[in-house]
Amino acid sequence: MTDVSAFESDVTAARLRRDVEFLSDGPRSRLRAPAAMDRAESYVSGELAAAGWQVERQPFDLRRQLGATDEQGHRALALKLRLHRRLRGANLLASLPGADHTTTVLVGAHLDSVSGSPGADDNASGVAVVLEAARLLARLPVPPAVTLALFDMEELGLIGARHAARQLAAAGRVSGMLCLESVGYFLDEPGTQRLPAGFARAFPDAAAATRANDFRGDFTLVVHRRSSAAAAGIWQRAAAATSAALPSILLRDPRPDGPLGMLIGLAVPPVNHLGRSDHAPFWNHRIPALMVTDTANFRNPHYHQPTDVVDTLDFRRLAAVAAATAVAAVNWPAARA
Repeated sequence: MTDVSAFESDVTAARLRRDVEFLSDGPRSRLRAPAAMDRAESYVSGELAAAGWQVERQPFDLRRQLGATDEQGHRALALKLRLHRRLRGANLLASLPGADHTTTVLVGAHLDSVSGSPGADDNASGVAVVLEAARLLARLPVPPAVTLALFDMEELGLIGARHAARQLAAAGRVSGMLCLESVGYFLDEPGTQRLPAGFARAFPDAAAATRANDFRGDFTLVVHRRSSAAAAGIWQRAAAATSAALPSILLRDPRPDGPLGMLIGLAVPPVNHLGRSDHAPFWNHRIPALMVTDTANFRNPHYHQPTDVVDTLDFRRLAAVAAATAVAAVNWPAARA
């Protein structure tokens, strides 16, 4: 089993910062800022290719998609719903030459941001971790069975991930999916971590851990289901073993994989928060998945705002996220529950 020491010395906080700075130069959106989205896509493709990955651009053209608005700010789900008549975008998927992709672990993050926000944490931080994981994994003597994904239109309702999950589930090759969603914002002061309404009743163990830590926003939340519990544990142990000794809280979503889990989420709002990113479509297609996050708007006051800029992020801890992600990716096949 590859441990975190094999990766951490090669992680560069300055390189992570460079990636986030480039990507968060302004809002990125296929609808509202297409030139910036093209620029971000070109940058990511170039960085992956430079690290030795083969990049495939997978365009999509979808009609009548129920999704969300990408206007800045935070709204309840019912207020975000939109019917999109036509959406044309593209996901990026990358693999290493020579890797055995009979089964593969997918590591992904969304490339777009909401309107009016440069999206440093949401989600240039997640994309930067994917890029750093790409550099780390490419240095292994045997190319790992890992596929990297940069999803389009997450902010419009997980559109790119929904499309990718349908295609990948039909191919039957994905053994697990790790989603990086807003992973760079940390606060050490007590009282800086908030919980969603009803969260303490629905998830007493995670709430108790947050309370015992005086509601400090200094941890990473790892959301998983039974099918991805072992992989979540590997990520947690790897993060704790980094020089940053990054703490994390594991939160198990009690729902089953598949369409039933999605329907339960619509009926139970505290549970629905656990499916707010690109891992959710993979759960819906019964693919084991987990989400790594700094909890976004429940910690970060800059979430979906013009102030979500690079100087608000903690790159030492982001480096720990990158190393732990590489460990979880290469060890996932042995971790399935």
